[in-house]
Amino acid sequence: MTVISSRKDTGALSLTIVAEFTTSVERLWQVWEDPRQLERWWGPPTYPATFDHHDFVTGGKAAYYMTGPDGSKSRGWWQFTAINPPTHLEFDDGFADENGNPVDDMGITHGVVTLEAVDGGTRMTTVSSFESLDQLEKMVAMGMEEGIKQAMGQIDSILERSSVEADL
Repeated sequence: MTVISSRKDTGALSLTIVAEFTTSVERLWQVWEDPRQLERWWGPPTYPATFDHHDFVTGGKAAYYMTGPDGSKSRGWWQFTAINPPTHLEFDDGFADENGNPVDDMGITHGVVTLEAVDGGTRMTTVSSFESLDQLEKMVAMGMEEGIKQAMGQIDSILERSSVEADL
């Protein structure tokens, strides 16, 4: 299992997910910077993501939607607030309407991703910070924690596939 821990901290208004992968920091960074790789893992397996836009620079934006089993689409957006390849990125994350415009109903979360080399692999720590305890509880009740864990569980297959492709 890729995810080694998850911790909801109601005092700090945060959700921390730690995962480890048997690849280099540089290779793992690619699953964030390349939208075609990102959409192969962002979202639970039953809600695959499609990125319409992915301007992976500080101040850049990303727009995506996830397609549910019934064909419904849930849209989201990111604004990258810090990108320091290949170890650190931060972004604001929110929901969007059918036209991709941000909606305020659920507030904005701030994500911080840190990649660090460990024992021949890479540890990825993702901290999501919330505006309020109510927002944190609503997002967890919606399945955010389990969804992120399932999403990260798909990264290994991307890394394995690209390793096989590199050998061909």
